[in-house]
Amino acid sequence: MTGLADKRLLFVTGKGGVGKTTVALALGIAAARRGLRTIVAELGGQERAATAFGAAGGAGGPGTEVALGEGLHAISIDMQHALEEYLHERAGRVGDLLAASRAFHAFAVATPGMRELLSIGKAWELAQDRRRVPGARPYDLVIVDAPASGHGLGALRTPSTFAEIARVGPIAGQGRRIDATLRDPAFTAVVAVALAEEMPVNETLALARELQEQMGIEPAALIVNALLPERLGPRQLGAAEAALEREPSTPLVRGALRAAVAEQRRARVQREQVARLADGLGREPFPLPYLFAPALDRAALEELATALEPAL
Repeated sequence: MTGLADKRLLFVTGKGGVGKTTVALALGIAAARRGLRTIVAELGGQERAATAFGAAGGAGGPGTEVALGEGLHAISIDMQHALEEYLHERAGRVGDLLAASRAFHAFAVATPGMRELLSIGKAWELAQDRRRVPGARPYDLVIVDAPASGHGLGALRTPSTFAEIARVGPIAGQGRRIDATLRDPAFTAVVAVALAEEMPVNETLALARELQEQMGIEPAALIVNALLPERLGPRQLGAAEAALEREPSTPLVRGALRAAVAEQRRARVQREQVARLADGLGREPFPLPYLFAPALDRAALEELATALEPAL
């Protein structure tokens, strides 16, 4: 699983709660370490990247490209800002008047798929050599913290859907251009994130199948997050279980043995799920360790970035 750093656009997706935002940020740090001018784009108006890096106060709100460190930036993409930018670029002063119209904005919000189209379109714009934002510099790598699996796939298909509906005109033309870019493995890659649990593994397998069926692509990378270490071998686990059956004399010893046995059993189940994922997809996923840390702050993200560097 290599070559992610050679792409221009990465979509990080997975079942809700598997840590895809964490993985997107850690990949961003790892890419910036390689000297790539990188931006992590959060969809839906979230500003978790700036918060994790302590930059929330200077984030400047949705649509602002925020510097998080040397070579690393973040942006929170929301529909209103993306709509205003698109209309201004396409129609100048007339576009500005449309963007300021409550009726037009209400129409845009009510149009099914418009939010996804504008968000994906903005992420695509960030990855272009010629930016439509005056004076804006291009990025070597754009990492999109995409919606959860099902919604993420729907967002990826939105440009094609709008192009089919519109048939002709600027929306159809741009929809086709964006869709062609998303399907181009030399330009775009999908990174699937999972936990080593039954439901996230099932959803990842379904995502891979649907990506192939609906877009003719497959995940370029599979990352299994939060893997516990295997601290005990089979003989040691057996000894700990036997000691528990003998009812250790003190609560402290009983508690320590129970914790050790429970963690090892969970680690074993995790390895079984990783093996199931590998069998279902025909390749080994990239393991990411569980961090025993009070919070996923910048220091924790730096540690995960080091673990992810071989994935690039």
